[in-house]
Amino acid sequence: MRLKLTSGLGGLVILAAFLFEPQSAFAGIDDEAKFVLNSFSFLVWGALVMWMCAGFTMLESGSVRTKNASVICLKNIGLYSIAGLMFYLIGYNLMYVDVGGWIGSFSLTYGITADEVALLGGDAAAAPAVVKNGYSTMSDWFFQMVFVATTASIVSGTLAERVHLWSFFIFIVALTGFIYPVVGAWTWGGGWLSEMGFQDFAGSTIVHSTGGWAALAGAIIVGARKGKFRDDGTVRVTPPSNVPVVTLGVFILWLGWFGFNGGSQLALGSAADAVAISVILSNTNLAAAAGVMAAIILSRPVFGRIDLLAGLNGAIAGLVAITAGPDIVQHHWAIVIGAIGGAICVVGLRVMEIWRIDDVVGAVPAHLFAGIWGTMAVCIVAGGSVVTQLIGVVSIGVFVFGASTLVWWLIDKALGARVSPMIEELGQDAGELGIEAYPEFVLMPEDD
Repeated sequence: MRLKLTSGLGGLVILAAFLFEPQSAFAGIDDEAKFVLNSFSFLVWGALVMWMCAGFTMLESGSVRTKNASVICLKNIGLYSIAGLMFYLIGYNLMYVDVGGWIGSFSLTYGITADEVALLGGDAAAAPAVVKNGYSTMSDWFFQMVFVATTASIVSGTLAERVHLWSFFIFIVALTGFIYPVVGAWTWGGGWLSEMGFQDFAGSTIVHSTGGWAALAGAIIVGARKGKFRDDGTVRVTPPSNVPVVTLGVFILWLGWFGFNGGSQLALGSAADAVAISVILSNTNLAAAAGVMAAIILSRPVFGRIDLLAGLNGAIAGLVAITAGPDIVQHHWAIVIGAIGGAICVVGLRVMEIWRIDDVVGAVPAHLFAGIWGTMAVCIVAGGSVVTQLIGVVSIGVFVFGASTLVWWLIDKALGARVSPMIEELGQDAGELGIEAYPEFVLMPEDD
């Protein structure tokens, strides 16, 4: 009875305060709630995007021959680790801190603010200053960091089965520590492209085309797998070793994309934010579905058969295409944009073969070609300027492809970007790691 009475009196006190005190007295409570929701959403969305690394790992390891699956796993967990370290050491500052027209600060490391340190130390007086920021410092850093890892993952699949492990890791250091942050500074960091009005909501160009350009440069420098393109102009088919794993990887990527695009709303503190995120996730799903169906339908006239892998890449291309403008309200446009993205990817897969550029997983058509289309598609319904969007696509392409080509060339001259012919024949698992992903399928000599 005492507990009930106390609770009742407490409720009356709160109700009286609400009725007779100015509403501004409760602004701090509302602001703190928004702060908590925004920070929590960054962390949850970021965790979903991080899970895309698992999707890329499954997609790539299933696409390569079994003798190269283990090194794919190491490359993907390694590139995620490098991305996190480099974005902490220098990348975030270059991208977001004191950005002028072109680049941010070269200062090292990034961390929580003095007010946040004080709050964690028990100083309640620091709370208003912390809350005023709208979200916790490191929740934003974490969400931005996982985007860097996504960019790096795109490169891994294209160069599978022949790029040297440590040469690849060195390139990822340059990509995540400098190349991607510079592109980010121009755009999301408030640099010159942002001032021009360049629009890329969640990164069709900033993330996906950047990864695509870097992968294309690497594919040209490293070259095609041995025997992929025959002298008579025909292409040697290298079917995936595990189709169910590839399919699982695409579904994981599809799931992670909800965090990728939904989290790019960068807020969850109001009804408007909740509605916007609902629209974004719905459009993301519609575009992916349209990309799948367009790719499946188009695969027959392009490849002479209904192609499963084309359909899987169509899903990714549809997702990439809608990423620049998933916040559009007219949902039918998401279907159109995704379908065209899937179609572009299928044609792009064939074009890459004609150009004799070896892309093991089709990452360049899915991420670069569809990313360019998605960035320009913003002009259709999201109010983007054709000139501004084109300037952004071209300038980012020239910078990323040029810088990536230079880095790959230097790596190739200094260390060798490609494994030896013997290791390529034997497989990188045994040649570089000394471990097989599927040892029961391989006859290994016994020790004496």
